[in-house]
Amino acid sequence: MLHTFIGRKRELQMLQELFKKKASSLVVIRRRRRIRKSRLAQEFANKTPHYVFSGLPPTNNISAADQREEFARQLQREMKIPLPRSDDWGDLFWHLAQQSQKGKIVLVLDEISWMGSKDPTFLGKLKTAWDLYFKNNPQLILILCGSISSWIEENILSSTGFLGRISLDIVLEELPLYECNEFWNAEEKRVSAFDKLKVLSVIGGVPRYLEEIVP
Repeated sequence: MLHTFIGRKRELQMLQELFKKKASSLVVIRRRRRIRKSRLAQEFANKTPHYVFSGLPPTNNISAADQREEFARQLQREMKIPLPRSDDWGDLFWHLAQQSQKGKIVLVLDEISWMGSKDPTFLGKLKTAWDLYFKNNPQLILILCGSISSWIEENILSSTGFLGRISLDIVLEELPLYECNEFWNAEEKRVSAFDKLKVLSVIGGVPRYLEEIVP
């Protein structure tokens, strides 16, 4: 069940402002799991032509080839194209770029550390694809989402390869109290301030947990 999106007005506004630029934008959204990074990216992208791709959850059995093959299948499904070869990230990014050359468009690579951590060529191929293809569309926004902030910090934000290329780095924190309160607006008459305080003292402002709580 997809719950109503609540909060993150500031972050949505920052993302929307990027379309006022006369250049493409490379965005990072990061923090812990359950904080709804992917949902924020999806909520923003929903108002624009968009494609969302997600890495496979990491296990001992998942290889770099598995990640590329899954990305190729997602490309085929999302873009209605023949299944591309999956032996090289450069070719996969090229196929993605061919479908996003013109017009306002949002591309989301979700759980990017899962997608690329087992392939030493992944980040270099992504950087090259950005420089050669993606950035040539001035109305394109490429969003990189990830739960492993340390991986993103080390491999993207602190990497010389991506130096000067990141337009916006969003570090999602727990929701502030006034936005947490919106989860119970429909129940305002029966949920006391004390009950809300008890819930928030245990789970904090983590959207995924707030969606499941009925005080």
